[in-house]
Amino acid sequence: MITLSFTCLGRGFGFALLAITSLAISPLNALAADGVTDVEVTIGMANALSGPAAGLGTDLKAGAVAYINKVNAAGGVHGRKIKLLSVDDGYEPDRCAAATRKFIEEDKVFALFGYVGTPTSTAAVAIASRAGVPYLFPFTGAEFLRNPVNKWVFNVRASYFDETEAMVERLTKDLGVKKIAIFIQDDAFGEAGKAGVARALSKRNMQLAGEARFKRNTLDVEEGLTKLKAVMPDAVIMVGPYKPVAAILKKAKASGFSPKFLTVSFVGTAGLIKESGVDGEGTYVTQVMPVPTDPSVALVKQYQADLQGGEINYSSLEGYVDAVVLVEGLKKAGKTLTRASFVAALESLSTEVGGATVTYSASKHQGLSQVWLTQLKGGKAVLILRF
Repeated sequence: MITLSFTCLGRGFGFALLAITSLAISPLNALAADGVTDVEVTIGMANALSGPAAGLGTDLKAGAVAYINKVNAAGGVHGRKIKLLSVDDGYEPDRCAAATRKFIEEDKVFALFGYVGTPTSTAAVAIASRAGVPYLFPFTGAEFLRNPVNKWVFNVRASYFDETEAMVERLTKDLGVKKIAIFIQDDAFGEAGKAGVARALSKRNMQLAGEARFKRNTLDVEEGLTKLKAVMPDAVIMVGPYKPVAAILKKAKASGFSPKFLTVSFVGTAGLIKESGVDGEGTYVTQVMPVPTDPSVALVKQYQADLQGGEINYSSLEGYVDAVVLVEGLKKAGKTLTRASFVAALESLSTEVGGATVTYSASKHQGLSQVWLTQLKGGKAVLILRF
């Protein structure tokens, strides 16, 4: 047991009908057990291991593998080792969709796990849901993965609604900010972030002061920055991965444009610090995991030890926590593992991680809602409570 700190026809026709019925049922039974043997359970992971978002997928995978390796070394779960198949989708929806189909149709995985991104999840979830394959703990806070509840989709992290609400609350309450603009990736991810900001502003009878966009997997931010300068906002909430966000910060500083800059957790804090350097100083980042460098938290101390020299950061900690929840779900599902038993186990799961409790039910498939506010200072993300 792992303790963690931190839900009137003829007789011949009758025999023929029985045979046909049996044939019809057999594939469904086989599907329920796909990816499961007496000694192994196979999980598929497609995410960004290359391109401008590569650090996100690489770190998330490293954290997950660290915990999975530990569990496997101890004998696995109910005698089954966890086999993780990993594919690079480059943070591109088409590649993600192709990898997902292969996982399900050819590799016969039991579940999908640890995908990165909103546009990629948009492509993958429809495929997974049609096939009745669990889609577990994606690295995105998009609301469509949470509401309405999808039987096959489970999230660990807080939503973008949670993160942007925290940002707007602090900006307006602590600083009395009136003009808030957004700089977003021009796709489903950006729209998800925009929806959260708009929702938070609407609660306060406010509207966006301005909006600018950039294309996914590019650093083409100049035109958007010009649009933002024209409205001179007090604060800019950015929705994108670390490389384009760092490009925004560098160009803004070089041009003397200095509103308060904030970004959601998906940015990849470690990557942002490396890419932006001194130009990132003062930027606020909302986090959905506890501080990964704080060994006073038992789970974090365990994570640091299991990572065995790997990079300690928010993304790898999230992958580690995701793997912890995966394992707890497999344990609770029992020795006779099917997708149905696994979903039922998750829907009744409650497990403590880093001082917060991951809890699911049939009507709630988001495990955590906690948001931590950090600010980049001296090359580190420093935890703060207020601006």
